[in-house]
Amino acid sequence: MRVSIGLGGLSRSAEKDSGLLGELEYLVKAGKAGVDIVWTAEAWGADGVTPLANLAGRTEGLSYGTSILQVSARTPVVTAMTAMTMATLTGNRFILGLGVSGPQVVEGLHSQKFDHPLGRMSEYVDIVRMAFEGKKLLYPGRHYQLPVPGGEGKAIRLGQLPNPDIPIYMASLGPKMLELTGEKADGWLGNCFTPETASIYFDSIRAGAARAGRSMDGFQAKVALACGLSDDPEPLIQAHKTKLAFTLGGMGSANTNFYNAAYRRIGYEDAAVEVQKLFVDGKREEAAGRVPEELVLRTTLIGDEARVRERIRAYRDSGITILHLNPLAASYEDRLKLISRMVELVREETGAAVAA
Repeated sequence: MRVSIGLGGLSRSAEKDSGLLGELEYLVKAGKAGVDIVWTAEAWGADGVTPLANLAGRTEGLSYGTSILQVSARTPVVTAMTAMTMATLTGNRFILGLGVSGPQVVEGLHSQKFDHPLGRMSEYVDIVRMAFEGKKLLYPGRHYQLPVPGGEGKAIRLGQLPNPDIPIYMASLGPKMLELTGEKADGWLGNCFTPETASIYFDSIRAGAARAGRSMDGFQAKVALACGLSDDPEPLIQAHKTKLAFTLGGMGSANTNFYNAAYRRIGYEDAAVEVQKLFVDGKREEAAGRVPEELVLRTTLIGDEARVRERIRAYRDSGITILHLNPLAASYEDRLKLISRMVELVREETGAAVAA
């Protein structure tokens, strides 16, 4: 089982402090603490590639992944060119993570309609794979046509050397997108996950792989988990309830919130509906108070070391191969200490890291 950390979305308040440069310094130091992969998120803050390029020039022995690049923000060919460049610069230690995002960001920031996300993702991955393989980019899809019909364009082969082994991971939550992940991706970027309900996700992924005649051997599955070690975890639990309330109520519109829908599918229907309503109505403290403690404990690595070890084993046994750790600590120093200890616990419970 591998351990990863990441650069999350940056806020303006964070930029007033140390901001992006401080986060990068922290990631460089954390890379020396034994983590295997550094990921960048791309929402409405930093882009998903530039920080990785900076880190790749300052660290050794790590893999670097995007979690995620939004398919609405770039053409598939630009994404392929970027991924191939990063693979070259990192000695083939780059992982291309893709996702469709949601209507608020896609339509609010990128001037694109959030329609047919499944079909768009499928065609997008097809074109990226073609580019990786060094093929001429001729693609008569519904959402992407290369070259544009009736124009002066011609099918072009990228000038970089083919590199068909660049792994593509897909962020997915709904059943159909999960099936597409199994059908076309090398790994899954998961969320809203508990080991107790792993089959809700993996059954769809396996169904997609089976339909495509693909083996699940070597398939990677990453989940992001808040982590905190304490013999008195109650303050950490309460703090994470606030974050989960935002996820359930604010990560999307009142009509379209993929995270909320995912938590409903894994057995938290009543809580997800209630928390979202309270959050949308502006009752955010009350919304946080209605987040079930069980949900916090099942979706995090919070508690004393004995409990955290047990949960690490549960994630391993459920099929997760990459634990992405979000340390619940305020200072960089405390975050580094926590990450270092968490890496030790994961190694002790699951064995050595697997090569990228």
